[in-house]
Amino acid sequence: GAIGFNFLDFVYGQLPVAGVLVALYQLRNVAVERRFPRHHVVRSFLMIGLLGPAIYMVYPVVGPIFAYGTGTEHWAAVSVWADAWPTRQWAVAELWPTTPPPLSVPHPIEFDELTPRNCMPSLHTAWATAIFLHTRKGPRALRYAGTFWLVATLCATLGFGYHYGADLIAGVVFVLTVEAALRSYDRGWDRSGLQLVAYGATVFVALLASYRYLPMEMARHPWLYGPLLLLAMASVIYGYVRTTAGWEPKAAP
Repeated sequence: GAIGFNFLDFVYGQLPVAGVLVALYQLRNVAVERRFPRHHVVRSFLMIGLLGPAIYMVYPVVGPIFAYGTGTEHWAAVSVWADAWPTRQWAVAELWPTTPPPLSVPHPIEFDELTPRNCMPSLHTAWATAIFLHTRKGPRALRYAGTFWLVATLCATLGFGYHYGADLIAGVVFVLTVEAALRSYDRGWDRSGLQLVAYGATVFVALLASYRYLPMEMARHPWLYGPLLLLAMASVIYGYVRTTAGWEPKAAP
């Protein structure tokens, strides 16, 4: 509907604004203290933006609305913003979201040079997760805002067909690995940090390999591989939470 689309489209498009608001809160005392905080969202955003497109080049995947659907024209009738970038001509067939794309052995599809290879991993998911992580120590309103922006961004990313669900799983693992590496760098690369980064990188590479070489096997057994993928993501989340909790300074009795 018009309300749901435009609301989520606004959230999806204004992700940088949310990042700026979090950065303003984290860097509010820089002028007084004459130093940057040890770990802040600007650095995380920059690293995600530097590493993510490189993976796009290694793993060029196009979202379902671009590959199998009518593109952004699907919502043209209800959008309050004019669409300046028609994408319908990129699709190989008009299937999604009316008809699920057929399951077949993956193969390259020829696209023009303007087609966004924007899927693996989902950087919107990575950036929204980074915002969520960096708002955990803020005031209650900021924590609620970070949670809202993450949930709304995930809904928009999936609902609009910009990404597949597998991309979101990879995006979460990707950003947690980046965050772990940045925080480990600040700490001098101790053993726990190295183990966390190595584990996150291993799971991320395993996800990419499984998406590339086992998609038909996973499609034939979704109730087996679906929970396994979610479990792999959950294991990285658990490792990150447990490891970083041990890095927090303990209050004196």
